[in-house]
Amino acid sequence: MTDTSSSARSRQRPLAARTELGTPIPLRRLPRWGFHAHNELLHGRIAMLGFIALVAVEWWLGHGILIWP
Repeated sequence: MTDTSSSARSRQRPLAARTELGTPIPLRRLPRWGFHAHNELLHGRIAMLGFIALVAVEWWLGHGILIWP
């Protein structure tokens, strides 16, 4: 015998939303702490921008940032 009361339904995972074609859209859990894919992407992109800024400053100055004439 299955329990179909409202309390049993509330304990189940919520249903994922679906696209127009009926493909389920997965529910995302919020990250807690530590290394996560989106953090790694963000930090990598910030590092790339910093490196490009460093190269631009060195090109504009005409010498390395740590070597002063």
